[in-house]
Amino acid sequence: MEDTPFDFREPHKIGEFMHPDHPQIAIAGGYDHNFVLIGQKGSMKLAAAVFEPTTGRILNVATTEPGLQFYSGNFLDGLKGRGGVIYNKHAGFCLETQHFPDSPNHPNFPSVTLKPGEKYESTTIYKFLLKFVELDQ
Repeated sequence: MEDTPFDFREPHKIGEFMHPDHPQIAIAGGYDHNFVLIGQKGSMKLAAAVFEPTTGRILNVATTEPGLQFYSGNFLDGLKGRGGVIYNKHAGFCLETQHFPDSPNHPNFPSVTLKPGEKYESTTIYKFLLKFVELDQ
């Protein structure tokens, strides 16, 4: 994933590398992709960290799930929100912890099969923080 729009190992703006000429970005109209998380099966791991520099807001997402679906609001098209705010394409994003899409058809993916009597547990923590941001005077 190095040198692609999917390389988020170093911080950068979400849309910075979302080039419409990349085939996967073109198909989805932006990001709508599952990222495989590194870590022991069922262990808590940091899945994503997002920083918004204007307000200083930070979002950390930790999970026991094996994957993170990143969706960049590709189908927002003038959606009217609270207070009459209009949300256009890419006006927001989602970070959804989950198993991998199409898992039942890929035996090498973590199983999503739950047999009668079995119990499934998963934990996801969305932690919001604030970082001091110096305002222009």
